[in-house]
Order: sequence, then C-alpha cells, then structure tokens
Amino acid sequence: MAEVILHIYDVTNSGSDQTNTTIMQINKIFKDGIGIGGIFHSAVQVFGADEWSFGYCEDNTGVFSCPARENPLYTYRESLVLGKTDCSLLKVNQILRELSKEWPGRCYDLLSKNCNHFCDEFCERLGVPKLPGWVNRFAHAGDAAMDIAETTALTFRQAKTEIVSASKAAYQFLVGVSSAECPSSPEDSTRESSALQSAWFPNFTSIGAKPSSSSNVQSADDVELRPQQQPDSEAPPRQTMRHI
Repeated sequence: MAEVILHIYDVTNSGSDQTNTTIMQINKIFKDGIGIGGIFHSAVQVFGADEWSFGYCEDNTGVFSCPARENPLYTYRESLVLGKTDCSLLKVNQILRELSKEWPGRCYDLLSKNCNHFCDEFCERLGVPKLPGWVNRFAHAGDAAMDIAETTALTFRQAKTEIVSASKAAYQFLVGVSSAECPSSPEDSTRESSALQSAWFPNFTSIGAKPSSSSNVQSADDVELRPQQQPDSEAPPRQTMRHI
C-alpha cells in the first residue's frame, strides 16, 4: 500500500504582484480565518517523488508532473494525507496513462475541469477519499464566473466587516478602552474591502491555474513512476515540469 498525499498551493501566477497579494489575503481570510475555501491549485503524489496535476496547454494532454511541493508557478501552502491506495505501482502507471488521454490540456476550464477536479478523479481511481470541499469550493459556487464573483464579493465584504469589528472590540477590551472613546468606522472597513475587490475581480478570469506549454515544461513519451529514493544531498534541486 502506498500513501496518497495532496499538495495544495495558493494560486499566485496572475502576473500581477498586487493581484497575487490580494489572492493570498483572500485565502488567508476565507480559508484560515473562516474555513470555507479559497483559490487553490492542487496536485497528488503517490509512490514516486513527483506530484501529478492538470493544467492548460494547446496540444496533447494537460496532465503533468513536477517535484512534490515545488511547482514553480504557485506558492506552496500545505499537504494532506488522503489515505493509502491498494493500487500497485503498475496500476498507478496505467491510471495515469488513461487520465492523460481523458484530460487534454485544451479542455481546461476554471469552473468545470480544473486541477482540483483532476485530483478528485485521480483519487477516486486510487480508492482514497476525494479532496476536502474547501479546496475547490469557489469553482463549485456557481455555473459562471459572475456568480462566483458576486457571491464572493458579498461574503468577503461581510467577512471583512466582521473581522475588522471583532479586532477593534478585542483591542478595546485588552487595553481597557471604552467603545465610546474608540468608535469603530464602517467606512474604513468598506474602503478596505472595496480596494481588495477591485484588485482581484477584474482579473478573475486570468488567475486560473493554467500552466502553459513553455521551456520549463518537458514532454515525456510515456508515464513511468518509480518508488521514491533517498535524496542526494549534493544533487541540485529540480524545478522542471513535464507533461505525459
């Protein structure tokens, strides 16, 4: 039996430092603060030292691998052990070959066929639990990007207001200051929320986890997983990704 590990990243490949920072803030509030979800990329590791995921490319399969927890396009967040698979190494190789044919890169869709959907499918075939709901909740929130944007905007605005109010109340309690002396300002909360929304939502359709075909993606004629070996301390770190 082999352990199946899910690696989760914050999606920070928008090309804009401001947008990437906003996404990190959204993930911190929605996932770390409230626990309902965020904007994430995911990949599955089983047997070998690589993780497997799915992304956009114009030709061939969208299934690709890279060293576990080292995807250069995103910011690594955390890992979860989903269980142990009864599949042999040979069977896992077969599953990956099948998935590579069923998941062409041109079929990538942010809402209906993204990296998290691929990991769900991969885990189902490995016989382990699927991803926790919060990993892909934003994609499941609606049938269109506008639905997600509107729902998220409202929730984010409410959450931001509640968090700011709670923080001020806690501060006043700790320093012994009455609310009359330190009134909270709804306008401050609204301005902060609006600034974050304006930075993110105009770029919503451009922040999907879509690794493109480029020099850092290497093609491979076939899938072949190998048991994980002890790392060579003198070997340079790997940062390449390869498609099947």
